[in-house]
Amino acid sequence: MLPENTFENKTALITGGGTGLGRSMAAYLASLGANIIITSRRQEVLDKTATAIRDAKKAQVLPIAGDVRHMEDVERVVMQGISEFGQIDILINNAAGNFISPTERLSHRAFESIIGIVLQGTINYTLACGNHWIANEIKGVALNIVTSYAWTGTGYTVPSACAKAGVLALTRSLATEWGKKYGIRSVAVAPGPFPTKGAWDRLFPASVRKAIDPAGRNPMGRVGDHEELAHLVGYLVSDYARYVNGEVVTIDGGEWLQGAGMFNVFDQVPNEMWDMVEQEVRAAKERQKNKA
Repeated sequence: MLPENTFENKTALITGGGTGLGRSMAAYLASLGANIIITSRRQEVLDKTATAIRDAKKAQVLPIAGDVRHMEDVERVVMQGISEFGQIDILINNAAGNFISPTERLSHRAFESIIGIVLQGTINYTLACGNHWIANEIKGVALNIVTSYAWTGTGYTVPSACAKAGVLALTRSLATEWGKKYGIRSVAVAPGPFPTKGAWDRLFPASVRKAIDPAGRNPMGRVGDHEELAHLVGYLVSDYARYVNGEVVTIDGGEWLQGAGMFNVFDQVPNEMWDMVEQEVRAAKERQKNKA
């Protein structure tokens, strides 16, 4: 979709960049000319990913381990990235933690862990990169990964819902404040089901996967492909989207709308039953007419 030199001479920092969606986004931006900084807690995972992207995309990739919850780690990663590439132009706050559980089974530490990674981690990197942009008059762009339940809330992943709602508020708040004063854009993407090895097992364990099939309940009849998300992210952080600010783009195959529509469950009615349904509806209307 984008020219190969779209991100030439630009540097992107991606949290949670060693695996899953972070790795896919890093590889795609690298293929379009970006210098890449990837960070997560495990250096050995980052090193493998960096080597794979370098070999496949002939790109410059800097892997730096750090914990998004600790500001000293965040500042170290940002400063090393700037030292290596001169500046950082794009921040993708992708690091996340989540698992399925009834809320009453959770301790306060479970909330602290998820909110620390998702919300505080996003705040930490946004402040570190934002201060770099402001001090150097760089019109950077921060893209945050949220989710549709940042609006609606959801049971069974309540810590994540709380954290993602905060990230959504951060995205929209800074879009106006930093956009007006500094020309810094703030955008977000709300992915639906995009399987990743670690997260998928925590959110859809094998014991319940057949009963709760994300593909089966999706209007498109499937889950998302990593490449589809990477393409959307690539556009939003590129100069082609320089007038897009404060917007959140949902990419979920219509899953959110499927769940929100009161009568969407009628897709479970087989075609051969609709004649019977129509007769019952007409009979009800006739009874109502006679009563009147």
